[in-house]
Amino acid sequence: MLDLCLLGTGGMMPLPHRWLTSLMTRYNGSSLMIDCGEGTQIAVKEKGWSFKPIDIICFTHYHADHISGLPGILLTMGNAQRTEPLTVIGPKGLERVVSALRTIAPELPFSIEYLEMSEQEHIFDIKGYKITAFRVNHNIVCYGYSIEILRSGRFDVEKATSLQLPKNYWNRLQKGSAVEHEGKCYTPDMVMGKARRGIKLSYCTDSRPTPSIVAHAAGSDLFICEGMYAEKEKEEKAKQYKHMTFYEAATMARDAKVGELWLTHFSPSLLGGERYMGQVRKIFPKAYLGKDGKSVELDFADEAESRV
Repeated sequence: MLDLCLLGTGGMMPLPHRWLTSLMTRYNGSSLMIDCGEGTQIAVKEKGWSFKPIDIICFTHYHADHISGLPGILLTMGNAQRTEPLTVIGPKGLERVVSALRTIAPELPFSIEYLEMSEQEHIFDIKGYKITAFRVNHNIVCYGYSIEILRSGRFDVEKATSLQLPKNYWNRLQKGSAVEHEGKCYTPDMVMGKARRGIKLSYCTDSRPTPSIVAHAAGSDLFICEGMYAEKEKEEKAKQYKHMTFYEAATMARDAKVGELWLTHFSPSLLGGERYMGQVRKIFPKAYLGKDGKSVELDFADEAESRV
């Protein structure tokens, strides 16, 4: 399963009841973070999660409310005696930006590996996560992310037995490696069933609606999307500053046929967001306001069903 926590839901500035934008996931002992605005460290501590297993930090873009918490997080990871390399992913200029922020966090007991992006789409396979980054439409270069946990088919014992393949080779085939036995090559597809449905999470903030967002979010179990403005009179402001309204996010969720929508990255002026959700749910019924600390465990479909 994939654990996730929406650590912060604010845009532009932190508020007493709303930290700046950040998401954290946990899978198979490895943690991933998307963005880390000011206050993210406090949000992680409030959740009770650990900094040490954070192996990947993805950045949507380099506005301060999405990255200003990084120096403190790096120092805390170092103080937790982390020595394994940290992978950071972001638009072109990533190493320059992070290096500048590290002026106040110069000495770390671990190395940082930089994956900079400039194309419309980039795909990474790291620590069991399939990470797809895709360009969105903000006033600076910005990316959305889809995080997938892929799942292979079931091992077919009858097929393996019929091949007269010794059992000591089965595990390697199950893990995706080909094996040779008595001069013949055996490949995983010879003993594995069709790939099963995995888990998909999509995250997008600081953008106007685009077909690319809908395409990449398609079929997600959970779609976390910016809802900067809820008030109808702020639609023009959303267009001017290249942000989204609640209703535009809900329309994309509906078109992408996602399982659930969480709104995030709220304007500091937004109060009483729930009063707008009736109209939002007319567009997409499974839409919810994101809240700091809002969490869920996303499970593989058949395993979730077996526990019902």
